[in-house]
Amino acid sequence: MYFVYVLVSVKHAKSYVGLTNNIQRRLLEHNSSYHVYTKRYKPWKVLHIESFVGRIDAREREKYLKSSAGRRWMKIYVFSPDGETGRRASFRS
Repeated sequence: MYFVYVLVSVKHAKSYVGLTNNIQRRLLEHNSSYHVYTKRYKPWKVLHIESFVGRIDAREREKYLKSSAGRRWMKIYVFSPDGETGRRASFRS
């Protein structure tokens, strides 16, 4: 099982889209300064997760979410105003 996930920084107005087969491990890596981009904006929290049986389908969805059309989709269906982080999720699978 593969997952496409959307993270949002708790302290900054930044988001990150990724692909993994282990959500807990990846979130720990992002919050442990393991990756160059995400270490600057930690801590992160998971806002949206989609599950896929195959990696190819998950990679296609990840690529879409990273495109301008995918960013527009996320703005409508994932992000909305929230007092703490400025963003809130609508979880979908």
